[in-house]
Amino acid sequence: MGRRTQADRDAITIEIGYAFLSGCLAAALVFGAVFGPALAFSLPRPARQALAVTGGVLAAVVFLLRVTHILWRFARRSENDGC
Repeated sequence: MGRRTQADRDAITIEIGYAFLSGCLAAALVFGAVFGPALAFSLPRPARQALAVTGGVLAAVVFLLRVTHILWRFARRSENDGC
């Protein structure tokens, strides 16, 4: 296992940034889709809280799945480069 070049380190940094930003975007979309009806309609307080908690949990799960998927795919691609 050789040393990583600057290009390899830069590629890893960019991939981590992409994974983080796309994970945030996906999580925000999921949260908005779940909590959006609470903003559009006048729902009772317990329903709003339930939608907020559900949206938060689903957003966190989507964020983690998106980041994990992107970084695992990047790691597998690097192994198959033949370097």
